[in-house]
Amino acid sequence: MARRKVAQLNALVAVDKPLGITSHDVVARVRRAVGERRVGHAGTLDPLASGVMVIGIGQATRLLGMLALDEKSYLAQIRFGAETATDDAEGEVTRRAPVRPELFDTAFAARAVAGLIGAHLQVPPAYSAISVDGVRSYARARAGEELELEARPIEVREATLFGIADDAGAPVWTVGFTVSKGTYIRALARDLGRALDSAAHLAGLRRTASGAIDAARCLALDDVSVEAVRVSALDPVAALGLPALPVDEALMGDVLCGKAVPVRGAEALEGGRAALTCAQCLVALADIEFGRARPRDVFPQPIEGVQP
Repeated sequence: MARRKVAQLNALVAVDKPLGITSHDVVARVRRAVGERRVGHAGTLDPLASGVMVIGIGQATRLLGMLALDEKSYLAQIRFGAETATDDAEGEVTRRAPVRPELFDTAFAARAVAGLIGAHLQVPPAYSAISVDGVRSYARARAGEELELEARPIEVREATLFGIADDAGAPVWTVGFTVSKGTYIRALARDLGRALDSAAHLAGLRRTASGAIDAARCLALDDVSVEAVRVSALDPVAALGLPALPVDEALMGDVLCGKAVPVRGAEALEGGRAALTCAQCLVALADIEFGRARPRDVFPQPIEGVQP
């Protein structure tokens, strides 16, 4: 078996995904741009969506499932008058409904949008990446299967109406959402249409923030390069939401072997978890026990981007 090539670039970076390509396409383009095979992403965006995607390169791919990205923000366009099979503009229309005059009324729309704030049980779209008996839901839907996905708890934390446009007689609401992880904005659009005795689907979507990482931190996909990633790398410790404990370089050998080491400040974090750093890089994640740091996840090639 061939040995995996040691990554020369190990970093988290935010990329502004363009419209019309898949999240897999973004990963493939980053691979080519930085010359690294080990690249992944945290949080899929549909082809018709643009915006913030957090990318892990090299050892940083191991962090993707641990990131503190439980909250995401979006700017959505919701078009009334029709539901689609996919709950967005890509799918065939499955149901049409009258457009009531009040759907063009800003005060009415603002109240309806504000009413979405709170905890809900949401049925995901049939065309989603949720696994059903080991098969993706979208694959079953494309094969013509009738699916009844279980409702899942989600939370809409903020919902603000920004405007209403008229698209050939159909109202299109522009709405800003901040939601919990796992929320489908397509499903919010679908359910909003039903709640207002109409029908609706998602006509456009832009992710404006993933956790604390907003669009201002993003690289344009065409600008991704090794040098650009190093300049724009996200702080992995901040992205994890963990306290940082600097480790003396003389102890790095022990850290990389998983040995517990004395670290200044560890006593205050007894029983918790911390990120061990050295030379502005993340070198390990550790449990704090008896005033010492015991590495649990060690990064043989340190992850760049730790801010002083």
